[in-house]
Amino acid sequence: MIPTVTATALKTRVITLLLMVILSVGIGLSMVQTAQADVVSHGEKLAYDAKKQIGVTVGYDPAYRKIEFPRGDVPQHTGVCTDVVIRAYRLQNIDLQQLVNHDMKNNWSVYPKIWGLSRTDSNIDHRRVPNLEVFFARHGQSLSLTDKDSFKAGDIVTWRLPNGNLPHIGIVSDKKALNGTPLIVHNIGRGTQEDNILFAYPITGHFRY
Repeated sequence: MIPTVTATALKTRVITLLLMVILSVGIGLSMVQTAQADVVSHGEKLAYDAKKQIGVTVGYDPAYRKIEFPRGDVPQHTGVCTDVVIRAYRLQNIDLQQLVNHDMKNNWSVYPKIWGLSRTDSNIDHRRVPNLEVFFARHGQSLSLTDKDSFKAGDIVTWRLPNGNLPHIGIVSDKKALNGTPLIVHNIGRGTQEDNILFAYPITGHFRY
């Protein structure tokens, strides 16, 4: 004899199946959204962590200082343009002081000799833009210098300022100017700020690390 199924029982089974389908779809969408978030989270988080320095680092001081190694730093209220980058990466648990020092020791010939040094100096090497340009070019991606759409949150940009050809560095923000140009988090002399200066000076490097 074939067992009979009441309307109530059938309705219950249908509802149960629908709930299982909805739950499966929900889990699938959640996994996709999580995967998409993971793809963009590093750059956006780096930009966000860089902006944490706004209002904290309010001065600029290029003086040579002896600092600890690794994870050494000058006082948070001051620093130079490279310190914006160094401090943001440290919040990602990436210590450029240690990484640059290690890379320079093992690849001394590829790094600039502008300062007349014959060996590494863990107090200052990572705080010099030309050294960071070499490091990021070696260990990250080198990207377009002119395509506005190629600059993404968390990218590193370097320039040469017209005043004495001084090197400068900053981090691309997750915010844009009204004309669509990405803003830059940097310290050009007035502490850490978020400004529309991406194409204000000649760009010499665009990196993603």
